Amino acid sequence: MSDLLKYLPTTRKELELRNWDEVDVIFFTGDAYIDHPSFGAAVIGRTLEAAGYRVAIVPQPDWRGDHRDFTKLGRPRLFFAVSAGSMDSMVNHYTAARRRRSDDAYTPEGKPGARPDYCTITYCRILKQLYPDVPVVIGGIEASMRRLTHYDYWSDKLMPSILVDSGADLLVYGMGEKPMTEIANRLSNTNHQSPITNPTLRSVPQTAFLTADGNEIPADAIRLASHEEALRDKRKHAENFRLIEIESNKIHQTALVQPVDHRWVVVNPSYLPMTTDELDAVYDLPFQYAPHPKYKDKHIPAYEMIRWSVCMHRGCFGGCSFCTISAHQGKQIVSRSKASILRQIERLSRLPEWHGVISDLGGPSANMYAMHGKDASLCQRCARPSCLQPAICKNLNQDFGPILDIYRTVDRLPYVKHAFVGSGIRYDLMSDEYARQLITRHVSGRLKVAPEHCSDSVLKLMRKPSWENYMRFRNLFLRINEEAGLNQQLIPYFISSHPGCTNRDMQMLADETRKMHYHPEQVQDFTPTPMTLSTTMFYTGINPYTGKQVYVARTDAEKKQQNQYFFWYKKPIKRYHK
Repeated sequence: MSDLLKYLPTTRKELELRNWDEVDVIFFTGDAYIDHPSFGAAVIGRTLEAAGYRVAIVPQPDWRGDHRDFTKLGRPRLFFAVSAGSMDSMVNHYTAARRRRSDDAYTPEGKPGARPDYCTITYCRILKQLYPDVPVVIGGIEASMRRLTHYDYWSDKLMPSILVDSGADLLVYGMGEKPMTEIANRLSNTNHQSPITNPTLRSVPQTAFLTADGNEIPADAIRLASHEEALRDKRKHAENFRLIEIESNKIHQTALVQPVDHRWVVVNPSYLPMTTDELDAVYDLPFQYAPHPKYKDKHIPAYEMIRWSVCMHRGCFGGCSFCTISAHQGKQIVSRSKASILRQIERLSRLPEWHGVISDLGGPSANMYAMHGKDASLCQRCARPSCLQPAICKNLNQDFGPILDIYRTVDRLPYVKHAFVGSGIRYDLMSDEYARQLITRHVSGRLKVAPEHCSDSVLKLMRKPSWENYMRFRNLFLRINEEAGLNQQLIPYFISSHPGCTNRDMQMLADETRKMHYHPEQVQDFTPTPMTLSTTMFYTGINPYTGKQVYVARTDAEKKQQNQYFFWYKKPIKRYHK
């Protein structure tokens, strides 16, 4: 079999190799096509393929010039799918200081400029211009987190749902396997009805659509303040966010509706969380775990980073204010079976260049694997954004047995020399047995953790554990290293300029890092990304849950001043005085 036939097709030549005269779904993505379960286009493409559909992928199409990349595969039988890629295109392109990045990890050789700003909008407008009667379905992190009115840091303004500016017919939010398959099924059964106006599409769970027909609004929908009201009143936008986040954290959700420009954005409730069997089925799809052959001999940084990694679960119940994981993947943990994880490792071991090292045996938060509520009925009614803050939920089953069993089983595999944990861990979710196994067997010399700050007032706004909690873990890490005769480093990550963080707080952090003899070379200035609590506080200056004002370092000068506190060892900083 030609290697090209092992991948989803990307060119007319590859369609001819399959004797295809038509494609059901054509997927446009801002990333290079890497056939690996860590990349959304590959996952959705393979899922639709397994459902019996012919799928093609057009990675990083040239949006300039004559748009031939948008026409080379012709018109799909069902719909176009569009995603900006694994990152929001603006986060991909710009630093927190709004400076253009010099590289793109999801592009061959890391070259910048392979996708446009506001990538989803650009691709959709081109497709709608070329094929106005073909449905366009958008998804991925960029569309998902911009499904309702959101603050856009790079233009410094409140923007309406991405459905308004893109002209897309339907938006899929969150993880898209179920809604995308259902959309394909419903469109495939459309017969002679216009697919764009097909009313059955409006009821697909986990989708959003724009309508001028008030009859399409579910009777029980939660009504948000309109986009125009949010523009006039920041408190309205803050209250919108609170309602959106509360509803998003429920297992059983209610539809949301937001007026905009004499129309309505309707967000349907999501599907129930996947089962283990359903997630296993995704990872059992015939991924090649490699970039498409068209990239032969080209280095793609994002692929190199994850090529030997194994994701054990989806979701995160940490609820950090600045993070999009729970908003996109969901708060509920959906774990793969042990058998599925071992099958993937065995498959990786048969690939060329395998050297016996798993770079990451983890997940969004590595140590949440297989954790859930003791009483599932309580979780069915819960709307808490975090199971860990302000205190660990008493209903949370903190059982490390399943993850320790996997670690130890993988350690015994004859074709695995080392299995490291490269994902972030929650040090406020820890047992001594787990900590010892992790630190002595699965750290590659440096363990990265994210206390983010030391000020309890800032940490509370971040929904992160206290500084004392971090120091207890640090002491445990040092003790276990000493007892095991290891010389490993604990690398803490910090953020400056988060809402609520003042110069006094940054001075406190500088003092603490000085005590630890920690000299950070790379530090993170807070970047407001769409649809997070932190971004809402940054834009409004209001905590949506209390209604109280929050200090925000908004100007470039204020943000730069806070960031400089990290570098106390290079240049003395004038100490803050009240």
